[in-house]
Amino acid sequence: MANEERSVLKALDAAKTQWYHFTTIVVAGMGFFTDSYDLFVISLVTKLLGRIYYHVPGSSSPGSLPNGISSAVSGVAFAGTLIGQIFFGWLGDKLGRKKVYGVTLLLMTICSIGSGLSFGSDPKTVMITLCFFRFWLGFGIGGDYPLSATIMSEYASKRTRGAFIAAVFAMQGFGILTGGIVALAVSAFFQAKFPAPAYMVDAAGSTVYQADFVWRIILMVGAIPAILTYYWRMKMPETARYTALVAKNAEQAAADMSKVLNVDLEAAKPVRVSSEEYGLFSKKFLIRHGLHLLGTTSTWFLLDIAFYSQNLFQKDIFTTIGWLPSGKTMNAIEEVFKIAKAQTLIALCSTVPGYWFTVAFIDRMGRFPIQIMGFSFMTVFMFALAIPYHHWTLPHNRIGFVVLYSLTFFFCNFGPNATTFIVPAEIFPARLRATCHGISAASGKAGAMVGSFGFSYLVQAIGMKKTLYIMGGINLCGLLFSFLVPEPKGKSLEELSGEAVEEEEITST
Repeated sequence: MANEERSVLKALDAAKTQWYHFTTIVVAGMGFFTDSYDLFVISLVTKLLGRIYYHVPGSSSPGSLPNGISSAVSGVAFAGTLIGQIFFGWLGDKLGRKKVYGVTLLLMTICSIGSGLSFGSDPKTVMITLCFFRFWLGFGIGGDYPLSATIMSEYASKRTRGAFIAAVFAMQGFGILTGGIVALAVSAFFQAKFPAPAYMVDAAGSTVYQADFVWRIILMVGAIPAILTYYWRMKMPETARYTALVAKNAEQAAADMSKVLNVDLEAAKPVRVSSEEYGLFSKKFLIRHGLHLLGTTSTWFLLDIAFYSQNLFQKDIFTTIGWLPSGKTMNAIEEVFKIAKAQTLIALCSTVPGYWFTVAFIDRMGRFPIQIMGFSFMTVFMFALAIPYHHWTLPHNRIGFVVLYSLTFFFCNFGPNATTFIVPAEIFPARLRATCHGISAASGKAGAMVGSFGFSYLVQAIGMKKTLYIMGGINLCGLLFSFLVPEPKGKSLEELSGEAVEEEEITST
């Protein structure tokens, strides 16, 4: 390998933090802002959809989505995301990160708008078209996971790489928070303009015609951040690591890097890089990275069962313990406001701070300690909720339940929710990096599908207390599988992936 190629890699690892690093965080991070807004905002409007389209005249309680439809509406985006993660991860390694990066954003934009324009007026048609657009929305979102993580990891220096990738992922917290704020604003506006009685006072009149616009507007707003960052994504050059190591064009890599980063290639000590190549299904990959891939896939799978079931169904949990009032005491739009208020409070007090604690501490503590700590506390808090469950359902103890429940979100985000995203972007070879990240992320979305489709059935079958016990057990399994994942702190991507051999001074020939 040419000295110039080695110098490019060394210069990237030694580069000081510059303006372009922050630009990349924002451009890549806004994709994750959109991702989380679109994935989680559906939980704010599912009860409204039930009231509008599945009202039963004469019923003592408001209409609700049938279990199968509720699970489909909440979970179909995860099916698209799973497929998109594998497909775009593979494509990002084959064609380059930049060439497919804009496609994912366009897909998210179009399908966010399409989700709010679901055709027809009868329940079946609306739900089919909503699920159709949310599947393809998920497909675009899926591509953002491996591409954004890989791009940020390949631009960052080894000193700050963890914090930069974590900062991209932390935009997910702002997306969740913004979803709640948008739902609050839209529902407050419509509630003021179109007041209605509670369901128990006037069942038919509690859901005004204009409520049908509320959920559509909330879903369509997700297209705005994607549109705003599309231009800047198209302006980003290919990552120098991909160009040097996969495309084998060190000269172009150096030229691309010099456009966006102020680095001194002459002063950079070359790093020797192995020319040995092997495929994903090869024996060498299995020996070198097989356990690593098992570790990243299993921990992400187990984490997302708990994370997404808690996020998507927290409204049901809060209703069960009595923190949210019964639906029949409110009108349809008021219920959206109350649910959004509760979820915004959780996001503001625990979800968002957890992400940024990871950004602050990941390059000091390391990925492994944060992941172990996070899974440990999540396990403890779940069992603390499950064991004395009846205690928490008493009116004067409900705030204590919410505090412990919020702490599980805090240590999820200052823990495995961040680290499971970061580590797969660091430990695999450049030619397989996006693919392996996509596989790991897809495993996570398989867990999310288990959580979103299985949680409501589990609660109905065995009750909330036993379900919380199961969630605690899942978190404990995640802790154990974390021991398969190596610690990337302080090492270059080439050292972690096995692409680097011993470093030495190499003179030009």
